[in-house]
Amino acid sequence: MKTNDGHSGRAAFLDVDETLVNVKSMFDFLRFWMARQGDDGSAHEAVMAWVREAAASGVPRTEINRAYYRRFAGVRHDDLMAAGRAWWDEYRRGPAAVVVAAWAAATRHRTAGDLVVLVSGSFRGVLEPLAEDLGAHRILCSEPVVGADGLLTGEVVRPMIGANKAAAVRESVAELGLDAAACSCYGDHSSDLDMLRAVGNPVVVGADRVLLERAQALDWPVLPATPGRLPSPAASPALLLTAAEGR
Repeated sequence: MKTNDGHSGRAAFLDVDETLVNVKSMFDFLRFWMARQGDDGSAHEAVMAWVREAAASGVPRTEINRAYYRRFAGVRHDDLMAAGRAWWDEYRRGPAAVVVAAWAAATRHRTAGDLVVLVSGSFRGVLEPLAEDLGAHRILCSEPVVGADGLLTGEVVRPMIGANKAAAVRESVAELGLDAAACSCYGDHSSDLDMLRAVGNPVVVGADRVLLERAQALDWPVLPATPGRLPSPAASPALLLTAAEGR
């Protein structure tokens, strides 16, 4: 049954990085941002080496997310948002920009009247233009704190990672008056597990071992993480799904 605003009364919640797009958007954006500051790639690689080392040593992903945003302390919020849009405008043109099957599934949900909600540790500057291309309705993300002077403090309201994603999904379901059992969720990483379990129709994207084991045990659908070009806005959901299935 559709709601008064024309939506189905359901929502599809989608992780973004390596679920909808074929990169970790925060870090690919950081490469773009640092290159604009004159980096030849070596400083960005040093940052990524620290990220890999921190993750391997057990630093929580929420803390890595916080550390990422501290790099932007003192930057004008408007400048970061504009740079995020410029990054997407460049990135979206690539031959492997999106995860075809998940993008097609999101398009199918939108066409069916479902709310399409992005859930990501990335920030709005990156996510808003992506949402416009996808036709997503809502963004749940890491929100950098902005001072009265318009500059970023380097902190975030809450890192939209792991359990915080699940909490945000549950909050949105309650706020919008949705039936969680009728909603869907898509994720690619074991840290998305709590979010996937927050709804009645979880879908695994890609080949994360933890998620595949859970999918096999609970008969969850699994979509391939095959990358491809950003579809034309004129492409029909049926055509997108056919491409996603490789037919």
